[in-house]
Amino acid sequence: QVQLVESGGGLVQAGGSLRLSCAASGRTFTWDTMGWFRQAPGKEREFVAAITWSGSTYYADSVKGRFTISRDNAKTTVSLQMNSLKPEETAFYYCAADRHTGLKTLARDYDYWGQGTQVTVSS
Repeated sequence: QVQLVESGGGLVQAGGSLRLSCAASGRTFTWDTMGWFRQAPGKEREFVAAITWSGSTYYADSVKGRFTISRDNAKTTVSLQMNSLKPEETAFYYCAADRHTGLKTLARDYDYWGQGTQVTVSS
């Protein structure tokens, strides 16, 4: 059974930091592109960051310079370090896996999803 389990969400003040983690199991994710998305109430799910099997990364313009995505293939985990958080970034954050190579920014291109973790940034 394929599972992606996110952790690390919570409440933080504006300007603060959080580190999200995603533990993958049930299949080999080594060659997958892994991504993070977020969805606020009443809004569409939006791309945040992605990382390929070789370590190439891509970020949404809104998070460049503040967020860092990384992965540990040996531990089958992917992380998202989020710094200088803003209240408008309050959302559910989701981990996702794309079985195909290449950096993808559309949610529909990802094959597996976690259940999400809530991030709340207070002003």
